[in-house]
Amino acid sequence: MIEKSFIFLPGIGTKKEKSINKQGIKSWNSFLKAKKVNGISDKKKDLLNKEIEQAKQKLYGDELSYFLKNLPQKENYRLYEFFKDEAVFLDIEVDSNRNIIIIGLFDGFESKFLVKGVNLYRDILKKELEKYKLIVTFNGSSFDLPLIEKKLNLPITLSHIDLKHLCRNVGLKGSLKEIEAQLNLKRPTNLFGHPVDAWKAAHASGDDRYIKAMLNYNEEDLVNLRPILDYCYKKLKERSNT
Repeated sequence: MIEKSFIFLPGIGTKKEKSINKQGIKSWNSFLKAKKVNGISDKKKDLLNKEIEQAKQKLYGDELSYFLKNLPQKENYRLYEFFKDEAVFLDIEVDSNRNIIIIGLFDGFESKFLVKGVNLYRDILKKELEKYKLIVTFNGSSFDLPLIEKKLNLPITLSHIDLKHLCRNVGLKGSLKEIEAQLNLKRPTNLFGHPVDAWKAAHASGDDRYIKAMLNYNEEDLVNLRPILDYCYKKLKERSNT
């Protein structure tokens, strides 16, 4: 979808992008081939042609910093299809004092967990995140990522897709569990509690079963992020083609 986007170009907003699309110009290549674009002067068209050529080089050169700089944050989802195999889904759990106790990572195939007192360290997380181009969260802009940056002193520089905002854009409202229910995404009934309770129980009893329950809870959050993103992306892609 990023190769059908123009909103990152200088002077092009949502309204102008829709105007370009209505003229049958729905990709970078079709824009470059067009001799004339209504609403854009010939001089401006030449400048945008050069910008698109640069964008193609950046995209295929894996230079996402270009898009981080020019693509509005709420439009980062447009990068998903191109970098789907290099995206990581992230979810954290915190204790009652907002200290991070778990960071869960899911690459679409395998889940990994960083657990407080075991392997939850800045350098380990940094090394894990360096494997990816995109990071996907639910409400991570307000919660997960600021806490990681504060508690672990680790700036998050990856392109970020926040599903909470994306869900609102397609009419899905509420918490993660409420959205799961709207999309008929199931989770075991024993995983509808709160992981903080399991964390407290693990410390009080020393029973590893509570740690396992906590990880299972986090993993359910993680794996359900992908079908939610796929649903939102499909809806937004259909909307852009109308």
